[in-house]
Amino acid sequence: MTILILGGTGKTGRRVAQRLGSARIASRGTGFDLGTPSGWTLDGVSAVYLVEPDLRAGPRLPRFVAEAVAAGARRLVLLSAPGAGEEGHPLYAAEQAVRGSGVGWTILHPNWFAQNFSEGPWAQGIHDGVLTLPAGDGRAPFVDAEDIADVAAAALTDDRHHGEVYELTGPRAVSFGEATALIARAAGRKIEYADVDPEAFVERQTAHGVPLPVARLLTGLLADLRDGRGADLGDGVERALGRPPRSFEDFAAGTTWT
Repeated sequence: MTILILGGTGKTGRRVAQRLGSARIASRGTGFDLGTPSGWTLDGVSAVYLVEPDLRAGPRLPRFVAEAVAAGARRLVLLSAPGAGEEGHPLYAAEQAVRGSGVGWTILHPNWFAQNFSEGPWAQGIHDGVLTLPAGDGRAPFVDAEDIADVAAAALTDDRHHGEVYELTGPRAVSFGEATALIARAAGRKIEYADVDPEAFVERQTAHGVPLPVARLLTGLLADLRDGRGADLGDGVERALGRPPRSFEDFAAGTTWT
């Protein structure tokens, strides 16, 4: 079996690759460009881990799915997002392409990544000692990327995951204030969470070059937490792996904070 991992150096992709050993990595570092079909090398690929690294790029994955299946891929695992099954979501077309591909497929709906605090968009705030987001006192069941990778690796190598949509969350919902306190304890220094008005957060993002539609999408997701939405727990990790998901406490304690 030859497994191709899109975004193979990214937050989940590199963890999936570590679990699979001989997988083929597709990333900008290897010369792969999801937007350039002429550069796709799909011969011999039997399974694909699908990731759209840039929601601003439009629906590129459906064409890739069609080409991969035509080239012989018989198993697809899509890293999607909650709500992507609804029209209007940036990943809606990708989900429909995977579902209609005619081959075995699995869709992953992870909640907010715990690693957003350590190696993602919130890492700078954690480093600086103040994390500013428009989430109010909202809570989220942050999911560890290690769990996402475990589920993805299982789905890429075991037929029993075909046709499954896994809602991936941590074991409980945590507020940003509690999350930063847990990180501060693990890091041994002061780290605070500061709430900010959603519109002010949109302006801050666009000032740093984020396109307005993307800024509004991301801000809206955080504002949903503020309004009490997005805290529901999913059973995807336990259904896929037969064990509970990792806790945020374990994530914070097991991460090196600089």
